[in-house]
Amino acid sequence: MLRDVLFPLLVCLVAFVGLNILEGQRDTARTERDRAQSEVTGLREAARISGEMLAARDEIDHNRTQELNLARNQNDDLRRAVDDGRQRLRINAACPASVPTTAGAGRVADASTAELAADARSDYFTLRDQLALSRQMVLGLQDHVLRVCQR
Repeated sequence: MLRDVLFPLLVCLVAFVGLNILEGQRDTARTERDRAQSEVTGLREAARISGEMLAARDEIDHNRTQELNLARNQNDDLRRAVDDGRQRLRINAACPASVPTTAGAGRVADASTAELAADARSDYFTLRDQLALSRQMVLGLQDHVLRVCQR
């Protein structure tokens, strides 16, 4: 008879301990699930922000590249116009009046406006291209700092 009472009590005790262990595992699994869901939410938000930052960067790059191409095209058009003789490169310069040391000396033979020498023109256009590139790089970096980095 003691055996009939102890066996069911022992089974109930084992069942209680087993259920208690399962309940602890269930609580641990719920905690891990909640932590994983929170991490997924954070990663989704980070991905969204990264996507917006990349889109802003691409827009800045696209706009600055278009402006650079426009400036270079204008420079190329000017270069062709100068090469064809349709336009001249004038220099804003003034020649000081020379004091004649002898009679008749010190006269200016050609009183036309100052113009850039033909061999210096290619350097002038190279400098214009480099200036346009530098300008767009600086403006692009400023846009990047304002629109992407300072978010």
